[in-house]
Parts: sequence; structure tokens; C-alpha cells
Amino acid sequence: MDVGIHVPVFDIDGGTTAIADELARVGAAVEASGANWLSFMDHFFQIEPTGLPAESNMLEGYTTLGYLAAHTSTVSLGLLVTGVTYRHPGILAKTITTLDVLSGGRAVLGLGAAWFEREHRGLGVPYPPLAERFERLEEALQICNQMWDPGNNGPYAGKHYQLDETLCSPQPINRPKVMIGGSGERKTLRLVAQYGDACNLFASSPEEVAHKLEVLRRHCDDVGRDFDDIRTTVSANNPRHSPETRDAFVAQMAGYAELGVQTAITMPTTGSPAAWIDGMAPAFRQLAELG
Repeated sequence: MDVGIHVPVFDIDGGTTAIADELARVGAAVEASGANWLSFMDHFFQIEPTGLPAESNMLEGYTTLGYLAAHTSTVSLGLLVTGVTYRHPGILAKTITTLDVLSGGRAVLGLGAAWFEREHRGLGVPYPPLAERFERLEEALQICNQMWDPGNNGPYAGKHYQLDETLCSPQPINRPKVMIGGSGERKTLRLVAQYGDACNLFASSPEEVAHKLEVLRRHCDDVGRDFDDIRTTVSANNPRHSPETRDAFVAQMAGYAELGVQTAITMPTTGSPAAWIDGMAPAFRQLAELG
């Protein structure tokens, strides 16, 4: 079982001036630990699930990934996950392409329907109803696919987005894998089956995840997709583990590995995330032995 690292907290020991150096250390720690994924959130205010107030530190995600591209060499880089409302899909495809080129082919497009209404209202970003956000999500996936098709620079005409040209030059070094976040059975998992290379589910319980994977399998059957082509990942943040409880983390994730889940994404929420990753590394190596 692979391990990914997701960093949601930027209240770094030493204050704002210490953030950049600590994130560079995070990049080194992630690769030394054997983890193969590094992500940040696509938020502009801090979110309540972290236990921190909205006023806590938050960095813009793609700028942060660009910085980490220069401080890593092997780990995949993405946001968990991009909110479809925040960027026009054509611009998003260029942003991901730029990250891929500058990282040597390591960019992943994480994408979801967005949800943090306070953030939208606060920054003046339109916040359509949920049904429309899912429509926009599907169109964004279609636009990115077309932008990354070097043989198709033509127009795109959707309900919400119209592009006269889908020119994207240079093309990515590696066509970015698409991870769709969320576990909604009717809409989200259907989009995973149709467009996704990976899904991301909450590690709520092995029973619940098994059910979600069965729903995804049925969607794959409906659209003629091979279920095994989709990488399954879980976000493991409940309970929040630490180096002191890493054995419990291994035991918890073993249940998901038995289901065929391929990647466990865990997150440091301390002011010294690099040290947290160093302390958790033995657990990551144990999980790698599960296959």
C-alpha cells in the first residue's frame, strides 16, 4: 500500500517567515519517507475540519505546488482537490500543464465540485447551486481532456463554458492523471467512472469504503470502463495519527488494503510537519510491505 502526504496547516512553528523553509523540508521528508504523493488544499481561508479558525494561515495551492516542484524530484504533486468554481477550466488546464512541465511530468489534477460557501462569498467568487457545480465539474473534465489532446485545438461548446480554441502549448510531459474527490454515489462516482484515473474517499470505515467501491464498480460497468484502471485512495484523518500512534495507523490502513485500496493519504496538522513525516516514516514502510 502506498502512502501520500496531504498538508492542510500552514501555522508553522517560527511564524510566517519560517513557512518556506519548512515546506522545503517537507518535500525532502516526503521523498525520504517513501511516500509517493504530496498535496495541499485548494482553499483561501482555513476550513473548520482542521479545528482551526478561518483566519489561520492559508497559502494558494498551485503557487505552493510550484514551489515544491523545485524542492522535490520524484513525488507526484496535486491539490486535494481543486474547486471547480475557482478557475476557468481552460486556465486550470494551463496551470496544471505548467506544473507538469516544470516538475518533469509529476502533476496530478485533483478536481471536485467545491463546497466552502463562506470562502466564495468572502472573496466574491460565484457560488452556484450544487447541481450547477456538478455540471461545471463535468464540463471542466471534458475541457481538460480536450486541452491535453494535441490533435484537437478546436472549440468547446458547453452549457457553462465556451472556448473558441483549446490550444495548449507546450503539452504536458506526462498527461496528468485525474483524481476526482468525493464519495457521492449518484454523481461523483459516476464522474470517476467516466473521466477519472483515481478516486479519493474518506476512510470512514472499511465497510463504508467497500460499499462505495461497489457503487463505483457498477458505474464502471454502465460506461464500459475497467474498474481496475481506477486507482483507489482514501484520506485517513479520523482519528488523527501521530508518530506515537503509528502502529494504530498501520492497523487501521491494513483493513483498507485488504479491500484493494492502493493509497492511504494522511496529514500532519502540527506546526512542524517535516518532523511529523520523519516520525511516521516507519509506518509508511510497513504499509508498503502489504503490497
